[in-house]
Amino acid sequence: MVFLGFHASHEQIPPGQLLRDVVAAEAAGFDGAMCSDHLAPWGVRQGESGFAPSWLGAALARTDFSIGFVNAPGQRYHPVIAAQAYATLEEMFPGRFWAALGSGEAMNEHVTGDPWPPKPERNARLAESVSIIRRLLAGEEVDHDGLVRAHHARLWSLPDAPPPLFATAISPETAAWAASWAEGLATALQPPEALQKVLSAYEAAGGTGPRLLQVHLSWAPTDAEALAIARDQWRHALLTAPAIWDLEQPEEFDDAAGEPTDQQMRDALFVSSDLDELADRIADHARLGFDRVYLHHVGQDQAPFLDVARDHLLPRLKEML
Repeated sequence: MVFLGFHASHEQIPPGQLLRDVVAAEAAGFDGAMCSDHLAPWGVRQGESGFAPSWLGAALARTDFSIGFVNAPGQRYHPVIAAQAYATLEEMFPGRFWAALGSGEAMNEHVTGDPWPPKPERNARLAESVSIIRRLLAGEEVDHDGLVRAHHARLWSLPDAPPPLFATAISPETAAWAASWAEGLATALQPPEALQKVLSAYEAAGGTGPRLLQVHLSWAPTDAEALAIARDQWRHALLTAPAIWDLEQPEEFDDAAGEPTDQQMRDALFVSSDLDELADRIADHARLGFDRVYLHHVGQDQAPFLDVARDHLLPRLKEML
């Protein structure tokens, strides 16, 4: 059976409300949750951006299921600080925390004032950060001088076992590169043929561990309402790399996305009032080879979606998967 998770979007919802939402998601029957980790939202109308590590501690304390997040150590997060956060969360909530590591986006990282490196250098920096984090979680004292630096660093509060560190990847090239160090792969909604290439590249390079898929969707009682929610909150989904990596401000994302058509929004994410249609599309993507699927309703009010997920969408998906 495929694990069905809930995605908590810090860019869209104040952290206090998002905490109530993740508690409600567990009550609705989701198997676990994940959250984003942003300093800025994808667009001005989203309007939020809580600090994910603080929120994770509260969310794990208020629930019983697993919760992880997407994190980019190397610039805004020094890898020693990232490792300390991971160790603390895992020590308090053994076996329930995970992190999916990526090379980041300028929108969150430019605030340090450091130059924004090209993608190959960001990957190399991430690889160094992963090595530092793993060594610290193993109890070593770490001294490192490279794209990132660590000076005789050591963690004093350690969990009994380190949490799993997954990789985030959208392209086959990144997935193949990440297979050498990751304990699993996390990716996001794309056309099936693109997702199959990502999975195949990871597996061909020797990648192991769970395969996670984040599915962005917009549901409402009518298609018109669902489209309005998607256009208001998630139109940046039309943007692709490298633009999505290199833009710095929410206003820039709004300008770059422009005014998308209904068809463009439907192509970028699942938009429908028909829960059976949504279930069919989610199941088709899960069957590509994913072990976990995290559902992200892109509306700011999660309560209506959680109600229909509890009563219809999750039971239907569990029948199908």
